Amino acid sequence: MSKKIVLTGGGTAGHIAPNIALLPGLKKLGYEIFYIGSYEGMEKKLIGDYDIPYYGISTGKFRRYFDLKNFTDPFRVLKGYAQSRRILKEIRPDVVFSKGGFVAVPVVRAAASLKIPCVIHESDMTPGLANKLCIPVAKKVCCNFPETMQQLPADKAVLTGSPIREELLKGSRIAGLTLCHFTANKPVLMVIGGSLGASSVNQTVREALPELLKDFQVVHLCGKDKIDNLLLNTPGYVQFEYLKDELKDVFAMADVVVSRAGANAICELLALKKPNLLIPLSAGSRGDQILNARSFESQGFSMVIDEDYLSPKLLVEKVQELYFNRQSYIQAMNSSHQMNAAKTIVDLLDGIASGRS
Repeated sequence: MSKKIVLTGGGTAGHIAPNIALLPGLKKLGYEIFYIGSYEGMEKKLIGDYDIPYYGISTGKFRRYFDLKNFTDPFRVLKGYAQSRRILKEIRPDVVFSKGGFVAVPVVRAAASLKIPCVIHESDMTPGLANKLCIPVAKKVCCNFPETMQQLPADKAVLTGSPIREELLKGSRIAGLTLCHFTANKPVLMVIGGSLGASSVNQTVREALPELLKDFQVVHLCGKDKIDNLLLNTPGYVQFEYLKDELKDVFAMADVVVSRAGANAICELLALKKPNLLIPLSAGSRGDQILNARSFESQGFSMVIDEDYLSPKLLVEKVQELYFNRQSYIQAMNSSHQMNAAKTIVDLLDGIASGRS
């Protein structure tokens, strides 16, 4: 009889992409895979491409600030908990894996009440509120950063890194150069603004273009509706809102990368061994990107610019310095223990499902 696993997590791409990265390994081991997410969240659309049974539940958000929804959302969460219990009783999985986000809380708590073992994954340096509510009932907690291990129960913490999609490792430099109409004898700078783009990064890169283009060809993933039409015919500069299938080829082509410091994004850079300059999001966040970036900087994987000090001149200087010292960053990434996350996590899940751990 085949083993069964329920995956959960949602709200942002960072809570869904690692789940997708586990699918090939789980399928190889013969698992029946099910997904529990919110009714209409991003996860429903993304998981829809993989022919996996999807169950939507009611979900609410846990806020640290005053909002009228704070009075109604607890009832949504309770409803989601009851729905999760019913779904889990029907599926009877051997193990549950949660990538976090608020949709995961009722699922993990319901699984624990039914004595179904749960493994959760924390992407950021400090556990988010949703995962804090799940850690007490989890069997194991996977994490990305050595520093996070100290904030977790010693018998539960496992340093795994973040699973990335296998296909990202199979890009073709030639296909990337062809897509962008770039030459093979000038280095390529790749700029990634995150799934929604990053206005300050986009603007600074564009202001720095005259200097950057002297030394680099620039491919710019600028986010939805963020393409600058005035720069469309600039030689050596190509813009995309986002890339799906071709992303692996553009990564393969890139010599150095400028990126935000979302946990998923930087773990992809680590797995692909791309020397990178991180510009962590500061305003309006709980500071996790700043902590993520500092950890990667201290491990020798990244350079970092504080967004408050970002200027075209500083960007150009740092990109040139990064390119000049790129080998030292590649060397540090080669010796990382957070490399083969998907296999590490699948093996952990299989051990728990089989009663070996």
